[in-house]
Amino acid sequence: MELITRLPTEEVITPSELRELLETKETPIAYNGFEPSGLAHIGTGLITALKVRDLTDAGVKYILFLADWHAWVNKKLGGDIELIRKASEYFKHVWISLGVDPAKVEFKLASEIADQDYWALVLKVAQHMSMNRAMRAMTIAGRTMKEELPLAAYFYPPMQVSDIFTMKVDICQLGMDQRRANILAREIGPKLGFWKPVCVHHHLLMGLQGPKKMGYEDDEILDVQISAKMSKSIPTSAIFVHDSPEEIRQKIRGAFCPARDPNNPVMELVKYVIMRDGKTPFTIERPQKYGGEITFESYEELEKAYVDGNLHPLDLKNSVAEVLIKILEPCRKHFEQDKEAKELLNTLISAEITR
Repeated sequence: MELITRLPTEEVITPSELRELLETKETPIAYNGFEPSGLAHIGTGLITALKVRDLTDAGVKYILFLADWHAWVNKKLGGDIELIRKASEYFKHVWISLGVDPAKVEFKLASEIADQDYWALVLKVAQHMSMNRAMRAMTIAGRTMKEELPLAAYFYPPMQVSDIFTMKVDICQLGMDQRRANILAREIGPKLGFWKPVCVHHHLLMGLQGPKKMGYEDDEILDVQISAKMSKSIPTSAIFVHDSPEEIRQKIRGAFCPARDPNNPVMELVKYVIMRDGKTPFTIERPQKYGGEITFESYEELEKAYVDGNLHPLDLKNSVAEVLIKILEPCRKHFEQDKEAKELLNTLISAEITR
């Protein structure tokens, strides 16, 4: 329970169901799904790797679902299915380089499960979903209700619900932006003779531009989290997993980080990555004339110092950048040294990234 629910986990639906599942099933199945559609930033790369490791350490079988059909429906990478599948291979390299054990996970393409029974299930799920619910659930595909989309796009929510039951998933371990599809699965599953999957939703890292609202959700707090999340289609908002040390320093130096206000992307990196286990201390390096080195034993202690004005944003940024550089070093080296990984990266860098 501690491993599965620790940060960046933000919400569990429901804790009692999760406990019962762990008590009654020896090897539950969890999944997270991704549109393989471009370069991996620390939200999709690092956060995913951290949670996969948490769940596999807890004895859960984990499926990393590479949703090539979904990316194609959503017109990612210009709708080029072959390029989308190359992006799938690239994502495998990202996660393995960040500590995901390939012996403990299963990488699965959407096209591998999309047989006749799957498409029949998509239609059955759609029979229990109104057009309005499908439109409201389009946040799962990074779309707002205000956008005019092709009819094919509205198959996305019933496809995502069908993925869960086709792969016999017990735990939907996705970001907070995916909760609408998971709630639909919990509502529709029993109507079709299936189960209610447990939902373990993790926090979405804020993009470096800071908080904003775009109208993805009625709930204002959730809307800000989804609207402001790190995005590969806005490169200046994102730290990519294979960025060079200087690129990481430069991006974090330019990140939104007002003094005394902890609601910023740099503080989030401390809370959800660096100090997420509640046990790892964090040392801020700074010149002696500004107080010298200081170590915080908890995030709450660091946040108080920041809010009280006892920690300068630049000192925070410099120390966060150096820790993140070390965390991402294995990934950076992998993409420098592995021929296939390097070729896939170069292919995606030259491709047109579409939202």
